[in-house]
Amino acid sequence: MSDIVSILLILWSFIMLGLLTIGGYFMFRKFLKKLPKEDGKSIIDWEEYYVDQTIHLWGDEEKRLLNELVEPVPELFRDVAKQKIGAKIGELALERNKKSIDLDVLIEGYILATPKRDHKFLMKRLNEKNIDFTPYQHLLEKE
Repeated sequence: MSDIVSILLILWSFIMLGLLTIGGYFMFRKFLKKLPKEDGKSIIDWEEYYVDQTIHLWGDEEKRLLNELVEPVPELFRDVAKQKIGAKIGELALERNKKSIDLDVLIEGYILATPKRDHKFLMKRLNEKNIDFTPYQHLLEKE
């Protein structure tokens, strides 16, 4: 009986250690993103700035497309992904003095803000919507 209890206690200890390690990793990543850079603002501060500056430029169709593009992201992290991608799109829109977020800026911002593994889903979704993504081929091949 005591052998079973000892094994369960050791097993439970490893499970808890693993869960605490995973949680600590994500908390540490968030902490690093909140640290100010040379300009005095953190990565998250800049993301919030770009989203706030361009929120009025988004149309309903562009918001809908962005929501469709972040569908593969687990629901727990979807808001963070939308903010990161939306901030990159907003940054591009501000750099180009756009009056509204258009499809070109949205697709280019999505490609620049996401890892390469997400680009297959983007191409699949754009094909479903009959949107030509060949103008962005150079961005997809760059990485």
